[in-house]
Amino acid sequence: MIASPPPPSLRNLKNACCFSPFILGSSYHHRVISVQSQRTWRPVMFLNQKPTVKDGVLSINGRDALAGVPDNVVVTPWTDSSAFLGATSAHSTSRHVFKLGVIQDARFLCLFRFKIFWMIPRVGNSGSDIPAETQMLLLEAKEETTYIVFLPVLNGEFRSSLQGNSANELEFCVESGFWKSTQEPLQSGNRNRQMPGMLDWFGWCTWDAFYHEVNPQGIKDGIKSLTKGGTPPRFLIIDDGWQDTTNEFRKEGEPIVEGSEFGGRLVSIKENRKFKKTENEAPSEAPTDLKEFVSDIKKSFGLKYVYVWHALLGYWGGLHPDAPGTKKYNPELKFPVQSPGNLANMRDLSMDCMEKYGVGMIDPTKVSEFYDDLHKYLVSQEVDGVKVDVQNILETLATGLGGRVSLTRHFQEALEKSVAANFKDNSIICCMGHSTDSIYNSKTSAITRASDDYYPKNAKTQSLHIAAVAYNSIFFGEFVVPDWDMFYSRHYAAEFHAAARAVGGCGVYVSDKPGQHDFKILKGLVLPDGSVLRAKYPGRPSRDCLFSDPVMDGESLLKIWNLNKYSGVIGVFNCQGAGSWPCLDSSILNDTNVELSGKVSPADIELFQEVCGESWTGDCAVFSFQEGSLSRLPKQRSFPVTLETLQCDVFTISPIKVYNKTIRFAPLGLIEMYNSGGAVKAMEFSKDRMRIKGRGPGRFGAYSSQKPKSCLVNSREVGFNFRSEDNLLTTIIPHEANSWDISIGY
Repeated sequence: MIASPPPPSLRNLKNACCFSPFILGSSYHHRVISVQSQRTWRPVMFLNQKPTVKDGVLSINGRDALAGVPDNVVVTPWTDSSAFLGATSAHSTSRHVFKLGVIQDARFLCLFRFKIFWMIPRVGNSGSDIPAETQMLLLEAKEETTYIVFLPVLNGEFRSSLQGNSANELEFCVESGFWKSTQEPLQSGNRNRQMPGMLDWFGWCTWDAFYHEVNPQGIKDGIKSLTKGGTPPRFLIIDDGWQDTTNEFRKEGEPIVEGSEFGGRLVSIKENRKFKKTENEAPSEAPTDLKEFVSDIKKSFGLKYVYVWHALLGYWGGLHPDAPGTKKYNPELKFPVQSPGNLANMRDLSMDCMEKYGVGMIDPTKVSEFYDDLHKYLVSQEVDGVKVDVQNILETLATGLGGRVSLTRHFQEALEKSVAANFKDNSIICCMGHSTDSIYNSKTSAITRASDDYYPKNAKTQSLHIAAVAYNSIFFGEFVVPDWDMFYSRHYAAEFHAAARAVGGCGVYVSDKPGQHDFKILKGLVLPDGSVLRAKYPGRPSRDCLFSDPVMDGESLLKIWNLNKYSGVIGVFNCQGAGSWPCLDSSILNDTNVELSGKVSPADIELFQEVCGESWTGDCAVFSFQEGSLSRLPKQRSFPVTLETLQCDVFTISPIKVYNKTIRFAPLGLIEMYNSGGAVKAMEFSKDRMRIKGRGPGRFGAYSSQKPKSCLVNSREVGFNFRSEDNLLTTIIPHEANSWDISIGY
């Protein structure tokens, strides 16, 4: 496991605290990592002392972490920076719950599965506040600069999770998901994860535009309207609704029962009749087949990537056991069973329905053949990749199949092997897979949805969505690029979502209905060639937000930081008053406008030293997207921000550097884009000229201590504006310039 500075990024914490189950005979162990870091530009992180348990107290780096540690708990050092915390048991069973010790009067952040498929954050200060199915626990030690990260992971056939009890004791649960142990000789190695090319291009997903009624003409209409408005999608996801399925629980002419769509089953790996003509069919607008349609839209609209949706088991209800197109995979109807940890939190409608209707489970010995057949067929139809949904379902179907961890490992290996063999670009988006079974057994997939769905019709989930992804990215950002899901560009919360994607370091795609777009918002994200200005890292909360609740405490703003090549960026969001977290009693009034003020500082950006260099003055140029204002600020100073509910602002923070001893300069980038600094790709100063290279047309801005004498764009002299009151220098890059070389003379 990797750890990092007080976890805006676990990767930076060289000394970590990670709890992972490690099974040795009848003893179960967790790995612990502790981190110490100062509030400096290059954090100092080290462990002076190995973790110990003495007189019922777990000490990490000489500081008490847990009190009342039971006698059956032992600590075993693993490296100089981590250890395994273990608990022994005299019993053999498929599920153990061990007490680890008491947490009281210590701030923490935990990420837990509130539903079987999804995690959300929770903050608290005692063990009783820790929910079941917690998969990451970040604990602040008594000293404010020391943090401990507990990461329950996997070993062999067992996975673990954390939870608290009413006595404020921290517990860990170890479970296999089966009653009779069978060893499955499957191994997974760590490999580098290739980033799919679609991440850097604007996309459109069909789901919220059409839901299951997606059709070829509607897709063409949507792509055409986005392209006509100047934000052409280069990436398309054809979501649920294209496959060949049947549903015995929906009868024509009868009222539709809520959730019955989750009883549908796949009858073949090919497309349904909306996407292909059939023999003896009356004349229709359907294409000859999926290949003809995909080839047509790629050629007509310049699409670079077309993905299609499928579930891990083919469809929600799996494969039809008796259909000629699926019988070769030996599907068996099984009824899912959830673990007690999942049932302790919030039920999920889709899961409830799959428990009711059953799932056509693919024979594990046939799953490699299934994925290979499916993906080979899709490639033959010019499809470039897949979004694979419902991934956590396996943990509920593992009895008699080797247990949940081994079964998930087997399916993940088969899935990733097929993606690598058939698609060119590691072209997979994982979804509904927020269990450690799925996360830790996924070795090559590079994109994972980091939150529950975007629900455009639910006013109470808009702010929750942003906060959940940001906090979940503390964890997911160590393994994958967190996916923020689609959104509507014409929506009362559209700019809130757009700004979050701009600082999220993620793919950017909408799900607008054809013709229903806000191009002002879209053009803040998308360049005319269809590319996006993606930030460098997964966007995560600033350090002072870690133990605050930006949704329900009534006082905290959410700050999300990131970096570009030459600048930092911070998005500030008021998530208060617009909803409350699931699984938590709330007296906070919703649907109220809460105006809040907070402080923002360059020091909120972790790893800012990466963009500073030796010539940095220590001051920063700070540009507000919403206000269009520029200010100069020392690195440790802060400035006030006031926002109403569902309002946001994005600040580009660029280090001011000295050139030729007299010129102080900081690039801002394309200042009409949310992540303006993402446009700047290279800089150099030589012979009284500053050269900046980048991409995309629009209004380029920079801080300049002096008014320049001249400005060239791609070797042509152009006009410029210099605002002496705040030293803002701007010039216009023409629309036809996809890339540019600006030369500023002094």
